Amino acid sequence: MICSRSRRQFTWRRAVLDFAIILACSTHATAQQARIASVSGAPDASLTVLEAAVQQLRADVDRSRREMEELRHQLQAARDEIATFRREFSGAPKQQSGEEPARSGTRVTQTIATQNQLAAEAERLPDVDHRIAALAEEQQLLSAKVQEQYQTKVESGSKYRVRVSGMALLNVFATRGPTDNIDVPTYALSGGTYSGDSFGASVRQSLFGLEVFGPRVGGAKSNGDVQFDFFGGFPNTPDGVTAGLVRMRTARIAFEWPHTSIVAGQDTPFFSPLSPTSLASTAYPALSAAGNLWVWTPQVRVEHRAALWENSSLLLQGGILDALTGEPPGYSYYRVPQAGERAGAPAYAARAAFTRAAFDRTFAAGAGLYFAKQDWDQGRTLNAWAATLDWDLPLGPWLSLRGEFYRGRGIGGLGGGGGRSVLFSGPPNLVSTSIVGLNTAGGWTQLKVKPVERLEFNGAFGEDYSFSSDLHRFGYSQSYLNVSLERNASAFWNVIYRARSNLLFSVEYRRLWTSELYSPERSAGHINFSAGILF
Repeated sequence: MICSRSRRQFTWRRAVLDFAIILACSTHATAQQARIASVSGAPDASLTVLEAAVQQLRADVDRSRREMEELRHQLQAARDEIATFRREFSGAPKQQSGEEPARSGTRVTQTIATQNQLAAEAERLPDVDHRIAALAEEQQLLSAKVQEQYQTKVESGSKYRVRVSGMALLNVFATRGPTDNIDVPTYALSGGTYSGDSFGASVRQSLFGLEVFGPRVGGAKSNGDVQFDFFGGFPNTPDGVTAGLVRMRTARIAFEWPHTSIVAGQDTPFFSPLSPTSLASTAYPALSAAGNLWVWTPQVRVEHRAALWENSSLLLQGGILDALTGEPPGYSYYRVPQAGERAGAPAYAARAAFTRAAFDRTFAAGAGLYFAKQDWDQGRTLNAWAATLDWDLPLGPWLSLRGEFYRGRGIGGLGGGGGRSVLFSGPPNLVSTSIVGLNTAGGWTQLKVKPVERLEFNGAFGEDYSFSSDLHRFGYSQSYLNVSLERNASAFWNVIYRARSNLLFSVEYRRLWTSELYSPERSAGHINFSAGILF
């Protein structure tokens, strides 16, 4: 009787054990893997669904653990029962009939078989523990996905994901010599009302941006972004110097196919895409007005990427832009057409770039062209143009050289020629006044040394040069900006330390040299300490 009862108990326990294994390791694991795959593939998954999945998975793991503990207790009880039976059997008197010994032998054989089967089931328990541990890991992964959604999900008017980004940036600076701006200087001045020496601090170069990830349109992924800073001027209040006005920098919408993209909005001129690395100058890209064509311009462009051979590709870009000329706005609240817009046609540009992998980075070299018509009224027209070169060359595992060069005419709207596109022989509103398109050449280059991932050293030099023959064309010319500016150059070196992935510190020294007609060259120095945190 004891043996037969033990056999029935063993059959029931084994059925429960098999059911628990199948339930914990097949059904629930498959379901949770499907949930995790759905979360990673759909960034817009509901947080409520994720939380419910986490709670369900926790309940499944807890229930499986309780069932395993119960099975262990039952297995231990079966072992205790077998041990008791052995003691009873070994101490029982010998039977006289031949039937009882045979029955006892059968019971012993059955008991030993039961013990062996229970031992085999016990050996399976570690494997079940391993599978339960795998379920626990999947639970942690799903929980991490929920936390990621909490960090990146921003409430928006649409169902699509929005991400906030930016940088809180403090600049502490000292300037020696008169400059146009004490916090982000671009020109050295001759003095006048400026003392020439200053010390201050500012946070108005801090950045704030929003990025949205939209639906698929015609097989293309859609996305967009907008970026602001606080460099739009100062309010007319006693504390206005520390209350910089919000200024829009860039705003873009993009449709991206595997090899082709369409980008529309206000952005850096795509035929002049690079800028030097600097935390001291984020309101304007470093070396602005000193060889860097950068002015954020409304544009629409198409990009196509074609693979050439292994690790090499060709990028082709073409588009239209607002034909800016560098003229200051005529009014504070109303927009009237400027010379480039009065021509009735956009500016046109194109660029081709070759890229290839080198030293775990990318070797890139590009060339661009720009053309725009300008109408300066009274029948005075100009064909503005520019040719550009850009390069980003890895020279070794921790050394690289990058830069740009341009040559053009009438490109004050892009940041060349000191912001001037033309010079006038007299007052611009007179019919008898002639114009000349200002020819300009310039560029910049930067050497980057990055011995470790968190530390880099940068040294750069740039220059913008307006042709003297144009400046002397009319004897004494007129323009809407500083008419006598001939050459503006700047050089800097900095060290940038990334203490954490989002925590940066930098020290930079900048030197400025500015030349005007009939005046000696002026110079100024600027030192800047920066501390920023990305978000």
